[in-house]
Amino acid sequence: MRTYLSYLKGDPVIWIITLLMMAFSLVTVYSFVPILIKIEGGSPFFYLFKHLIYVVLGFGSMYAIHRVPAKYISQTAKFAYYLGLGLLLFTWFFGAEVNGAGRWIRIPFINLTFQSSDFAKLALLIYVSRLLVKKQQKLDSWREGIIPLLLPIAATCILILKDNFSTSAMLFMLCMILLFIGRVPILKLLTLAGVGIVAVLLIVGAHLALPEAEILPRYDTWMNRINNRVDTADQSVESLQANQQANNAKLAISVGAIFGQGVGDGKLKEFLPEAYADFYYATFVEEFGFAAALFLVLMYMILLFRMIRFALKTTDLFQSYVALGIGIHLLTQASINMLVCTGVFPVTGQNMPFLAMGGSALVMACVSIGVVQSFAKELPKNEQENQFASTQENEID
Repeated sequence: MRTYLSYLKGDPVIWIITLLMMAFSLVTVYSFVPILIKIEGGSPFFYLFKHLIYVVLGFGSMYAIHRVPAKYISQTAKFAYYLGLGLLLFTWFFGAEVNGAGRWIRIPFINLTFQSSDFAKLALLIYVSRLLVKKQQKLDSWREGIIPLLLPIAATCILILKDNFSTSAMLFMLCMILLFIGRVPILKLLTLAGVGIVAVLLIVGAHLALPEAEILPRYDTWMNRINNRVDTADQSVESLQANQQANNAKLAISVGAIFGQGVGDGKLKEFLPEAYADFYYATFVEEFGFAAALFLVLMYMILLFRMIRFALKTTDLFQSYVALGIGIHLLTQASINMLVCTGVFPVTGQNMPFLAMGGSALVMACVSIGVVQSFAKELPKNEQENQFASTQENEID
């Protein structure tokens, strides 16, 4: 193990956890796809092979990005942001529709889809981190400091909002956390949060006033999910049918008990749509049990802890902000999946990073880790430079 890790620079704990999760995902995807086979046909081996392709792509991307010098990631932040914005605009007009949502770009010839918001999220977090460093001395000014930060956040979140409210809301919240970490004055931060809420209300109002324009084509779906979550106390036949997904998820968690039903022995996964993605946590608990679920939560917590540890050690503010943003994003996404499966949140489209069946989300999560490891591998060099600088100062004194 140590020999192989010598080729992987950066934080070894992050490498080990990420690679273990990706390897374990091959087992769970093979076990969790009966509902997909029932709906779309195929065999478990077909979906396992498809997921394996994404795992290989994810690892390749992670390895390649982590070899890139950190300075180039900062220099390409603006380009990555505008590329993400362009992909979102392309998806807005020409996106492929999957499960009633036009969030995907279909890649020609290979018949694979890519969710543009997955790239745009990471690009925005990196770009906002760069702007926070650049505008650090101007954060008391609306014109020179706050508005340049608000515009890219607003543009990205609005473009994502059309087909994916949960991702848009989560990204806006992450950006607010990043601005708080970046020492944006609290009153200005509260004002920005208020502006975001008002903007959403205005967009919803415009959709209700002009329904034929289809400003928010999935508005009815969102409201049904919220209403179904609110009406969980209603035990009527209609209510039980409307909440069937959420009820099956909670039942799967209950059946799993402490040690689970065993790999491949879960039954409720055959009645849970997206058991391999949106309801991953429920299926995981059914087959592996509550003890394994606690261990899974611990793994995500350790990932966040290692990124916080790096952010506190590095002297580069840009790297610190990016690492914190990525760590909080990964933990938030996993937490939302767990909260949906346990019935705390309404049903959303957030899956488990590194574990859910592969796609652009898996690849971009790997790219995120690659970015952090690109920074982390240069930490010893930065520490040596700081130590040398302090030695020089002591000699001068």
